Amino acid sequence: MPDVISLLTAVDRLAARLRALPQSALERGAAAEGLALARELSLRAQRLEAPEREPLEMPDAGIFAVGDQLAVAGHDLAEALRTAGTAGTERTEAELVESVRRVTAMAESIP
Repeated sequence: MPDVISLLTAVDRLAARLRALPQSALERGAAAEGLALARELSLRAQRLEAPEREPLEMPDAGIFAVGDQLAVAGHDLAEALRTAGTAGTERTEAELVESVRRVTAMAESIP
């Protein structure tokens, strides 16, 4: 079972930053970037939870909801990784590392 604290911490920090951004920064691309990342994390979680099912795309709920959407997707992924079991430990560790990397990279790109 992977330690998902690093993912939860990174996601929560980024979600808080997105929630605090002014509308102008969200409109200049931060919201679109956040939604793309939330969708990516959501797809990763769905593939872990139900690999036999076609994943659903997270809808666009507007620029002011993107922080919440990222938080939900990140927490869903953390739970999916935590409960994935020992069969795919190497895969889940790689998934965790890549997800933390993506969240951190976006956090560094926000002014």
